[in-house]
Amino acid sequence: MSLIEQASRAIGDARELALACHIGPDGDALGSMLGLGIAAQTAGKKVVASFGSPYVVPGNLSFLPTELLVAPEDFPKNPETMVVLDAGSADRLGELAVNAKAAATVVVIDHHVTNQGFGDIPLVDPDAAATGELVAMILDSLRWPITPKIATCLHTAIVTDTGRFQYTNTRPETLTLAARLVAAGAQPDEISRHVYEEAPFGYLKAAGAALSRAELDEELSLVTTFITQDDLTSAGIDWGDIDNLINTIRLAQEADSAVIAKVHDDGRVKISMRSRGATDVGALAAELGGGGHRLAAGFTYNGDVAGALNEIRTRIGRYR
Repeated sequence: MSLIEQASRAIGDARELALACHIGPDGDALGSMLGLGIAAQTAGKKVVASFGSPYVVPGNLSFLPTELLVAPEDFPKNPETMVVLDAGSADRLGELAVNAKAAATVVVIDHHVTNQGFGDIPLVDPDAAATGELVAMILDSLRWPITPKIATCLHTAIVTDTGRFQYTNTRPETLTLAARLVAAGAQPDEISRHVYEEAPFGYLKAAGAALSRAELDEELSLVTTFITQDDLTSAGIDWGDIDNLINTIRLAQEADSAVIAKVHDDGRVKISMRSRGATDVGALAAELGGGGHRLAAGFTYNGDVAGALNEIRTRIGRYR
């Protein structure tokens, strides 16, 4: 029995499902989780969904149907069947990793190449452009219909993880599925507007602060910058409002790789990295305790921002 069949059977046979995605969810994590959750609820399952702290839905994803979401403290302590989506390792679940350890059955649905496989049924396919693709395969296997709400969630998942179909992970199958989802009711113009073309005014001020600190290392073909909690507080916004800032940093044509360091008040520095293709930032992130894909990845560093960026600069040449 294939992993798709195993995962589909576990999900289809469950009466109750507890769904979780990685902390700081992006469009693929949240869209995949909500798409599967809505489909399961429509099929008569009792469903809850959540993600670890900080429990805040990013502003550019707040248009998604979030009725299934519960705070992590309200997530089942001992789930019968827990489905983990778009998380490359258990620690990416934050405090919900404890719930996964206590679950009777854990199904993992993911496409990160750095995922070594965890859970009872590890459906991990690095060739998939997004976890949303794998969710669509499960829905097809279960013969669960894709409603307009589900189509919106899964299309968001695919659009965000392919960079609006610009990244090299975009396959013919990806575009075929996207067409199916549009036919099922997803509206690409509205999804793109919410995800990429809207931000609070304070974003412009915070982005200006980060852009003023940008540095280019032509020898490493690397552009870096950082943004702090103070920048966000001054601008009246939060971390979820700057998710698209990395896409501005990566515009520098002299650099193959772009890095933004997000400096939190608790001492953590969260790193987001992007590559045009010559650099495997996923492998670099994995070496530093994180994960992701060849073209998009990240990790968390405990220390100051100078130390975090130095770790990248001293290693990045090995991944080109």
